Amino acid sequence: MEMPRIESVTPTSNMTLAIKWKGGAESSANLVGWIATGGQLLAPLKSPDIWKTAAVTDYGATVEWAGEDLAIDAYHLFQIAEDQRDFNADDLRKWQEEIGLSNNEAADFLGVTLRTWKNYRAGAPVSHAVKMLLRASQRDPLLMHAHYRPRQNGRPKAA
Repeated sequence: MEMPRIESVTPTSNMTLAIKWKGGAESSANLVGWIATGGQLLAPLKSPDIWKTAAVTDYGATVEWAGEDLAIDAYHLFQIAEDQRDFNADDLRKWQEEIGLSNNEAADFLGVTLRTWKNYRAGAPVSHAVKMLLRASQRDPLLMHAHYRPRQNGRPKAA
């Protein structure tokens, strides 16, 4: 993957950044979880006065805020924004095709019923937990290696 570069950011409410990427794509990233887990180092970002100082630096490689060491790099900001992006029926179909799973195997892997999987494919809202698992399995093929169990055709062999 080519390293993402930030063209501009606009700090909005609820610790969210509206991001324009070089190349024209736009997204948003809610950083409340990143800030909450950043301990004392990121605590100053809870201040609205500091939050609104967000600026693109290092030729689009980072976003920095006024204060000491308050920054996030473009790669991690892109990952957060991508993980927060909705996972719709087209994304589901693409994921399933790329991995090559049957409907039953996809449902088994995700821990949902076949009916739920088919509803997702038809456009029903995808649960938050399933979205996280789908995104994680796209980033890390080891999840598939560790947890995928292919379906066996036919009846089970007699014991």
